[in-house]
Amino acid sequence: MKAFYAAEQKRHDPKMFLSSGAPQPNPEKPERVERLLAGAKAAGCTIERPRNHGLGPIAAVHTPEYLDFLQHIFPRWQRIEGASEEVIPNIHPIARNGSYPASAVGQAGYHMADTSCPISSETWESALWSAWSAVEAAETVMAGVPAAYALCRPPGHHAFADVAGGFCFINNSAVAAQTLRRQADRVAILDVDLHHGNGTQGIFYARADVLTVSLHADPVRFYPFFWGHADERGEGQGLGYNLNLPLARKSGDDKFLEALRVAMRRIRAHAPGALVVALGLDAFEGDPFGGLSVSTDGFARIGEAIASLDLPTVIVQEGGYLCDELGENLTAFLTGFGGKHR
Repeated sequence: MKAFYAAEQKRHDPKMFLSSGAPQPNPEKPERVERLLAGAKAAGCTIERPRNHGLGPIAAVHTPEYLDFLQHIFPRWQRIEGASEEVIPNIHPIARNGSYPASAVGQAGYHMADTSCPISSETWESALWSAWSAVEAAETVMAGVPAAYALCRPPGHHAFADVAGGFCFINNSAVAAQTLRRQADRVAILDVDLHHGNGTQGIFYARADVLTVSLHADPVRFYPFFWGHADERGEGQGLGYNLNLPLARKSGDDKFLEALRVAMRRIRAHAPGALVVALGLDAFEGDPFGGLSVSTDGFARIGEAIASLDLPTVIVQEGGYLCDELGENLTAFLTGFGGKHR
C-alpha cells in the first residue's frame, strides 16, 4: 500500500493544553510521526511525499474566513504585549451568528473550540501538508489503486468548517471525502477513533452525499462531550446520513467489532463509491487517554472487517498517542486490512 507523508508535518510542536483546568504537556507530539512511519513500513507500505495541492481542496470544506485566520493569526498574536508563546483562546462566544471580532484574541476564541489546539509559527504549514497527504491518497485511489494511507499529522476530525479543536486544524478526512466526490456520487466516512469525529459530522451534517459514521467512547462523560450522541442523525437533506455508535468506557475488541458490524451495514445501505476511514489508534487499551480497550490484535480484526466492504478506501490517520505499541497497532490494522490478519 502507498502511504503519504511530508516532513513538514513534523514541525508543528504544541507545548501544552489544559486538562481539567490544569496545564499539561500536549500529547500530540512530533514523535508520533516516527512511531507511525515505522508501523507503516512494517506493514509493507512505501512512503511517498505528497504534492502541493494548493488551497482548493481545503477550501472546499473550510470557510475562507477560517483559513485566513489559521494562516495569519500567529504573527498577529505575537504583536500583543504579554501574549502567550502559542495562540491559545481565553474566551469563547455562546452564539456564533452575530458580528465577527476584529481582535486577534476575539478571533482565536471564535475559531478555536478549546485549549488543545495551540497555534505556533509552524502550525499552518504542517496542517497544509497534512491535508495534502490526504488529498494525494484520495487522488491515488481515484486513479484506480484499491487503498492508500495518509499519515496525517496534525490530525483533523475535530476541526469544523470554521473551528479548530482537539489537536485538529484542517479536517483531513473531510478533505479526502470531498476530493473523492469528484469521482464518486456518494462517499462514506467511517471514524474509528476513540473520540467522536465532531468536526467531520458538523461539516457534512446537512448533506446526503457523504454518510458519516463514528464509533467512539460515549461522550456523556468523555471528550468532545457535546457531540457524538446516538440521537444525532443529521438535519435537512442530511437527515438519516449520520450514525453515531457510542461505546461504554473500557469496551474491548468484541464490543467494538459488534458496533462495527452495525456501522458497516449502514455503509452498505448508502452504496458509496468510495470510503474514508478516519483511523484513530487511541481506542487501544494502553493509549494514554484510556477510554476504550481495543487490543493490538483487535486492530487487525477491525482492519480485516473494514476491508470486507470491498470499497476504494482512503485511510486517514487521526489519533493514537505515545505508547510503546503505537506503531505496532498501525501495522496490525494495515496488515489486517490487507488480508494478512495474523
